[in-house]
Amino acid sequence: MTKCLIIDDELPARALIKTYLGSVVDFEVLGSFNNAIDGLDFLKNNCVDLIFLDIQMPQMTGLALLKSLEIKPKVVFTTAYREFAADAFDLEALDYLVKPISEERFMKTISKFLQLQEYKQNSTPISTTLEEAYIFLKVGKEQKKVFLSDILYIEGLKDYIKVYTNESMLVVYERLGYMEAKLPESRFVRIHKSFIISIDKILTYSNDTVRVKSQEIPIGRIYKQGFMSCIEQFKL
Repeated sequence: MTKCLIIDDELPARALIKTYLGSVVDFEVLGSFNNAIDGLDFLKNNCVDLIFLDIQMPQMTGLALLKSLEIKPKVVFTTAYREFAADAFDLEALDYLVKPISEERFMKTISKFLQLQEYKQNSTPISTTLEEAYIFLKVGKEQKKVFLSDILYIEGLKDYIKVYTNESMLVVYERLGYMEAKLPESRFVRIHKSFIISIDKILTYSNDTVRVKSQEIPIGRIYKQGFMSCIEQFKL
């Protein structure tokens, strides 16, 4: 069952999205809120898979809400404003729906979500031990086998990522959010909107940066608490 949340300050928009979701098998609306503050409070105590999120709302915008989340579900922005699309996709939004939203366009978004879920299930890294764990990444037209133990860090650049390994740098046409979901939390941590690092490759760190090999990588403000909590597990 896919758990959904609707956050939009327009009652007709919330009702329409709920109606559309009602016709999709195995999708459940856990909550519906007319402002981002109440939605954020709900997310502190509940896990959801997919959020339908308006942008322009009183007190807090949808963009600000998404930036504040440490654990980010998939998000579909629903808005009357086209000009925020670039910002939305920089935050790795699944889709951007401009009101009025037709049922046909909405169902394309649902299809996109389902395809992503199927892709994740069918491309799980195979491993027998941690050192033998690997993942296949699309490099050019080929699927390249990459051992997780070889990955130093990953840099996100809009619609593609750079995977830095002990031997080389790979350009992979995937989003950073996808890699964050696929990589084991026990071995990798996201420290910035643009960076995931291998925990065991950390040489030094401070309040603002992490050094991996010769590279100094910034720690983003909203990721600092999660990073520090991760590091505490390895302290004696």
